[in-house]
Parts: sequence; C-alpha cells; structure tokens
Amino acid sequence: MSVASLSTETATPEQRPSRLISVPFLLLRSSTAAGAFAIGLIQTFVFARVLTPEQFSIYIVLAAIGYSLWVCDLGLAKILFVQIRTAYLAGRTDDHSAGQASAVTAFYVFLAVAGSLACFATMVARPAYSVAGAADLALFFLYVTLNLPWFTLRNIAISVDEYIFYEKLELVRRLGHAAIMLAMLWGLPFTAFLVGSNALWLVVLASVAARLLRRGALAPRLRGLPAELVEFLRSNRKSIVRSGTFALSDLFTQTFGYYVVPLTFGLGAPVIIFEATMRIFRGAGVINAAACDLAVPGQTRALAAHDAPRLVRATLMAAGLCCIPVAFACALLIVAAGPLFNFLLRSAATVPPAVTPILIALLLANLVQIVSQSLLQYAGFFRDISRISAGVAIVMVLTTGLAVAAKWDIVGFIAAYAAVYACGALASAIALIRGPIRAASLPHASGA
Repeated sequence: MSVASLSTETATPEQRPSRLISVPFLLLRSSTAAGAFAIGLIQTFVFARVLTPEQFSIYIVLAAIGYSLWVCDLGLAKILFVQIRTAYLAGRTDDHSAGQASAVTAFYVFLAVAGSLACFATMVARPAYSVAGAADLALFFLYVTLNLPWFTLRNIAISVDEYIFYEKLELVRRLGHAAIMLAMLWGLPFTAFLVGSNALWLVVLASVAARLLRRGALAPRLRGLPAELVEFLRSNRKSIVRSGTFALSDLFTQTFGYYVVPLTFGLGAPVIIFEATMRIFRGAGVINAAACDLAVPGQTRALAAHDAPRLVRATLMAAGLCCIPVAFACALLIVAAGPLFNFLLRSAATVPPAVTPILIALLLANLVQIVSQSLLQYAGFFRDISRISAGVAIVMVLTTGLAVAAKWDIVGFIAAYAAVYACGALASAIALIRGPIRAASLPHASGA
C-alpha cells in the first residue's frame, strides 16, 4: 500500500500541522546534516594524519565494503515506513507492523555484528595482520555498518512523527563521534577511538529503540522475531523486489568505484583522490537528504489527502532548501578547491584541478536526484525508482568498461561517473512528476 491510498479524514487534529515543516525539526535536521558533512571531512582530515597513505586507502576500501552491507537493506526501511505511516495517519497502532519493524531492526544489528566478526576472521588469517590490527579493522567495520539499523530506526521514527527525538540523538552521536575522532590528533590511540565510537553507537541505538517501543512503533518482544521477519519478507515480496532493485543498484553506483579504482589505478593516491571527491559528493547528498526529510511529513499527508498543490509546495520547498548548501559548496569549490583539498589531504595525494568542475556537476545532479528519490521512496513508488536505478547501474558498468578499455585516468573515470549519474537524476525528476505529483491529483491513486 502506498501513502497515496490513505485518506487523512480520520486523523486527529494534532496530526494535521498547518505548516509544511516543523521549525524545531528544521533546526535540528540542519544541525545533524551539517554534522554529517563535517564528520566526513574530519575523518578524511584525521585519517590522512594518523595513518600512512597505504593504511588510509585500506580503511577507505574497508568502509566501502561496510557500506556495501547496506545492500541487505533492500529498501525494507521504506516499506516499513509506508506501513507504519499509513496506520499512524489513520489514528491507529499496527501491532503487526511493529513486530515486523522489530524483526527487521534486530536482523540488521545481527548483520552488522556478524560482518565485523567475519572481517576479523578474514584479516587475522592473513600473515600481514596481527590480532590487534585485525581487531581494529573489525571494529571500524562495525562502526560503519551500525548505520544500517540506525537508518531503519530513523525511518520508523519519522513514520510516527518522532523525528525531533531522533534528531536530538543524531546530533549527540555526530558531535560525540567527531570529538572522539579529533582526539586522535592529540594522542588518543586509534583503538580507543574505535571502542569509544562503537560504545556511543550502542547508547543511541538503545535510546531510540526504547522511545519507539513506548510509541508502539516497535514490539517489546524477542521471541518469534525470526518468524516475523520471514512473514514480512513473504507478504511484501513484490515491493521488496522493487525496492531491493533500487537499493542494490543505488548502493552499487555509490560504492563500485571503490573496487574499480584500486584494481585499475592501484592503491594510494588514486583511491584517496576518488575518496576525497566522493566524500564531498556524499556529504552534499546527506545535507540534501536532510532538507528533503523536512518535507516528508507534509508530503505524505498531502499525498494521502490527494492535495496536489500542497505536495508541490512541499517538494519545491525541499528543493529550495537544498539549493542553499549546494550553492555554497559550488562557490567554495570555484574559489578555493585547491586549498580545500590540500588542507584535507596534506601530502597524502594531490587532487587534479580538472576534478573541480566535475564535482560541481555532480553536486547539481545530486540535488535533483535526492529531491526526486526522497518523495518517490516515501510515497511507495518503488517500481519507478527500481527501473531507473537498475538502468543507471547497467550504464555505469558499460561506461566503466569503456573507461578501462580506453585507459582513461582517474579524472576521466570520475567524469564518466558524473555523466551517467546526471542522466539518472533527470530520469528521477521525470518520474517524480509522472508519479507522486500526478497521483496526488487523482482521487484513488496507488504508486507501489
């Protein structure tokens, strides 16, 4: 079921805000988005100084593998959002969906822990790594992959309008992780950073889970969770195939370069150049996603009520908010890209000037992509995004093969990536107009 299929006539008055966005949510989400962007730059800044270039590139690749574990999400968080949000807007609690939400969240925690243990076993078996070195890599892998259950809890929190509480915890987490990371510049051991960061993860995960349990968005039981997970996968298999196709394809386009670059261009400078570029690109994406999050409650209410003008206003508001950080980032790159990259990387690598205009194009395409995909996902239009993302992934592979065969350098590879990504962003914008916006003008539309 998509949000568009629900009438909001049964919603309580307090569930129908007059504003398109919540001002406290705006302030908090802006802060956490800025923190996400900053912590990405801080990690690059710190790791470039406390690790050797080879170690730095290894941790970059390991992070990419950790992010690849997100493939197991298969878009399940968005399906849970649609189900729980539908019940919430109708003024009722869906115990069945709450049980399934608990099962999916617990499964993701298990995946993160199992992945880190597999990482440890793999690395400790290699003669080049000691037990301590393998443990560091495993702890870093866990630090990255705990984003998976955290992302799921975020979607569940938004579905029951608990986004303010979640964002407060997210702000605490961002500030805490940044502080622990920066402490390495003053002598904090790398292992202590990893232990402290993962401990903070456990605190915030437990806190938001407890809040959602009280709101009825999660079920207070452990027994029967595997059966709940199987039932969720079985009953939503069609939507999972569609959302999973999108998740797989989108994750592939975000991470495949981290495998292609070291294999094609080698470790060291090429990987670091690619990471620095993608770090800014992904950071801007996080900020854009934050701006779009502000509009989600209003967008889903407008779509459920088939209020097309309000849906358009909320979407344009999200796009306008995205324009502010993107314009700032583009101006900064135009004026001071060289000093910025030199500051971040020091002597680890030198980013060619030709990367700057490519990165600016990526930032602009990302604005269009995030605004479109956000509404398509939260409205349940999984068919549209799955087709687009799969097409982009296929073209990305073909273009990469061309780049490797033609022996393009790292700049040429990044340029090819940007061109394909921009085409996907344009396709998403068209789907946005033909999907949710069109559906909002119809009396009984369904997008999923």
